[in-house]
Amino acid sequence: MEHTICQSCGMPMAADAQWGSEADGSPSRDYCSYCYQQGAFTMDGTIDQMIELCLPYMAESNDAMTEDQARAMMRQYLPHLKRWAKA
Repeated sequence: MEHTICQSCGMPMAADAQWGSEADGSPSRDYCSYCYQQGAFTMDGTIDQMIELCLPYMAESNDAMTEDQARAMMRQYLPHLKRWAKA
């Protein structure tokens, strides 16, 4: 099974349904369906806004991680993803 990471939010994507879509309807292998639909980003904001948007989901998925720890981890990780590395 193919497993990749969304190059906008860092979410693991293992199923076709999780991939975003290009303008022509083809799947985007770079971005998830939450971040990218029909060839455009669903959130036109800053990396800090992306971190705050993802924060509750990240902390919820790991009981041992506080929101502050999740925020710190995303501040280190997200700038290296394709969407944010260009900025």
